[in-house]
Amino acid sequence: MDHRPDDQPDPRPAATAADSQDHALARLAFEAAPVGLACLAGAEDRFVAVNPHLCALLGATPADLLGRPLAEMRDADAGMGLPGEAAEQCWRRLDQGTVWLRVRVSEREGRRVLVVEPAEDGRAAARAEQTRLALASAGLGDWSWNAASRQVTLSERAAEILGLPAGPSVSWDSLQALLHRDDVERARAVVQDAVTEGRAYAIEFRYSRPRDGQSLWISARGRATLGPDGSLLGMIGVVQDVTAREEARRALYDREQRLRVATSVAALGIFEWHLLDDQALWENERMWEIFGRRPQDGTISMTEFFRDVMHPEDKAPFREAVSAALRGEGVLHATGRVRRASDGAWRTIEMAGRFERDTPGGLPRRLIGVLADITDRHLAEERQTLLIRELHHRVKNTLATVQAIVGSTARTASSIDSFYEAFVGRIMSLAHTHSVLTEDVWQTASLRGLLENELKPYADGAMTPEADGRITLDGPAVDLASEIAVPIGMAIHELTTNAAKYGALSGRSGRVQVRWSLEPEGDRTILRFEWRESGGPAVTPPTRQGFGSRLLQRVLSTQVQATVATDYAADGLRLTMLAPLPKRNAALNPLATL
Repeated sequence: MDHRPDDQPDPRPAATAADSQDHALARLAFEAAPVGLACLAGAEDRFVAVNPHLCALLGATPADLLGRPLAEMRDADAGMGLPGEAAEQCWRRLDQGTVWLRVRVSEREGRRVLVVEPAEDGRAAARAEQTRLALASAGLGDWSWNAASRQVTLSERAAEILGLPAGPSVSWDSLQALLHRDDVERARAVVQDAVTEGRAYAIEFRYSRPRDGQSLWISARGRATLGPDGSLLGMIGVVQDVTAREEARRALYDREQRLRVATSVAALGIFEWHLLDDQALWENERMWEIFGRRPQDGTISMTEFFRDVMHPEDKAPFREAVSAALRGEGVLHATGRVRRASDGAWRTIEMAGRFERDTPGGLPRRLIGVLADITDRHLAEERQTLLIRELHHRVKNTLATVQAIVGSTARTASSIDSFYEAFVGRIMSLAHTHSVLTEDVWQTASLRGLLENELKPYADGAMTPEADGRITLDGPAVDLASEIAVPIGMAIHELTTNAAKYGALSGRSGRVQVRWSLEPEGDRTILRFEWRESGGPAVTPPTRQGFGSRLLQRVLSTQVQATVATDYAADGLRLTMLAPLPKRNAALNPLATL
């Protein structure tokens, strides 16, 4: 019988008895045919008649097939085929499997009639199975999507990857819901552009597998299949689980970022030098900064490095370090000076790296390493050495000064109290001078500061020439280096103490004027220092030489190389000192490199 829905009227006109007999025979032949038969009608080629043999081939009942579009039963890219010609096609069975069939098409009374039988030689099925095996071995699973039903059909491998049942088990809408929300729009845009332009697409996205909730990275490739009129029939493609690859890539990226951050913080340049073609590759901006070059200038080869950049005195030891690394285990450590292209300054660099070989014992292919500009560190080390040497010298001089203070104070003191008073005063003056030297970054002391510290207790106001007070200090700003600041500070202390006890500062009317100036003499500068007292008791030359006198005469002339002239005039003591100022060592200034 003809399988049609019961409520569908038979469009054919009433038949005669002979026609009815012929129709019954045709119906019997249709039902009993040893091949699958189907009649299609309408724009969507829907099944309007099917025979039992076709139902058996597709694992379906007539009710399952009648009214269903042909596109739902075939792969989306399978064409209808030319009338009278046989075409091998992959059809879907309703029991979730697939079957390869040989299909012939004919036209009768405005309807298409399909003659369907198994692909007897199995060539198409074999090719399909080989394809699936090849895809599976490559970790790929194939899929197809039917535009009419919006169903996605998955192969066993694709179903395993996505954690879904095989066959037409999921709709496209429900599958999209499993994509990461940040990737859905991007994936949709890529696919839409590919369909519009008629090309294949490839995209990677994050996917939540429903079977176990695991988050995966999926790579999907596909292309659209179009009908004769250009309409979208569906899509076919493959999927692959690339989670391991993506995690490895991201781990590598994270390591590279950590390395870049570390080298950036440490101000290290990263480079590669390829030996065979003598070409260098600079991996970060720090390399350009160290050599003072711009990217448009290009990198430099090792030949150019030795010929044009490295300091002549450092070439030989640097070459020897490279040769030793090549002869040994391939580890390079070398230091030398290079000329920076941007300003011509010589910079000290330190290079560390390792030569890579293709095989153990083979020729080295490239050097991978880092470069550091250690100029500031090198200068700091030199300055530290000088400071240690300066500290040793200062401690030695200080101990000698303290020893002299103890001995001389003891010899000139008339009692324990006078010894204590004189000794403590001199030690406090010495301590103040050292405190000033320690606090100053240049290790210097201001001459005006030393004078103000000693004379301020005796001043009756400002100590400037304009104030015309009891104490007058007049001279330019002079910073005394540490080697002369201590003895000059002690001399000022002795002059002040002597004036307070016996001279101008011992009475209310006495005055002290201190003037100083700087005078050039050849390649050095002379400090001219004048101390003048007035208005005090009459002065007479001392009958014996005390510690103060010995300090002024011996210490100043020995440690400062100063010329000292003392005049014991009746109206007040006068002292003139001519002291050469030592040149400053720039290496002792920690601000020199800023």
